Amino acid sequence: MSAEVINSVGRRKAAVARVFLSTGKGQITINKRTLTDYFPDANLQFIVMQPLNTLGVAGNYDIKVNLDGGGIKGQAEALRLAIARALVKLNADDKPALKAEGFMTRDSRVVERKKPGQPKARKRFQFSKR
Repeated sequence: MSAEVINSVGRRKAAVARVFLSTGKGQITINKRTLTDYFPDANLQFIVMQPLNTLGVAGNYDIKVNLDGGGIKGQAEALRLAIARALVKLNADDKPALKAEGFMTRDSRVVERKKPGQPKARKRFQFSKR
């Protein structure tokens, strides 16, 4: 492996993660902040690290991330997808292991739009017969 930079994009709800993966010591920088600083919750850190831990390469790559939009949970899941895609670009043999865990699938569920004449997407105003 050379010092090349692999880039990929992951999306979830309104969140977009652009990842730049290069060989290094395992540092993850998100919007110029560390992983633990950006995601203080251990569960979100675990979500981000899942593809790296599945392949056992957590300390082999430096990852620089631009995260935008959505909430913290959506951002963490977008980042997980982006990291998984970058690892597959780097080594295509890793794809079956990541796909079996569900890290290669883009979760396409998004918020349903609000309809006119209703308070929310599905909720209706109270019906009055008279």
